[in-house]
Amino acid sequence: MVKRTSFESAECPIARSLDAIGDWWSLLIIRDALMGIRRFSEFQKNLGLAKNILTVRLRALVDHGILKTAPASDGSAYLEYVLTPKGRGVFPVLVALRQWGEQFSGERDGFATQLVDRHKGRPVRRLELRAQDGRLLDDGDTEVKPNPELKRRRRLV
Repeated sequence: MVKRTSFESAECPIARSLDAIGDWWSLLIIRDALMGIRRFSEFQKNLGLAKNILTVRLRALVDHGILKTAPASDGSAYLEYVLTPKGRGVFPVLVALRQWGEQFSGERDGFATQLVDRHKGRPVRRLELRAQDGRLLDDGDTEVKPNPELKRRRRLV
């Protein structure tokens, strides 16, 4: 098996994020956890994933602080996997991936499920990237630049 390159100390926040959640199984595990799945057997049944692969992915998500283990809520001897605040922070990323897939999948009739507001029952609006002043931004309106605050702090140290 090919050893995966680690981006744990990369300067790019996208690369570092991919180091923690950059494979499809991990994202699907997080998706399922957001939908309330907590037990190993439930993840395995829902994903159809081999036990050894699921074990490795769950351990990595725990090691990265995305999931934590907790005693089973029903008082049994089992452990459950619970999202941490860091894990819940992946929610907008999954929504963006879902909306991108809905827009560009080529499915003319849509999908069997849709993301809706639990309180109103209406579909969720598309995510938007906005400037500080509220303007809608696209890729041509942004650029990556050095962080002047970080440079200043490094000089002070």
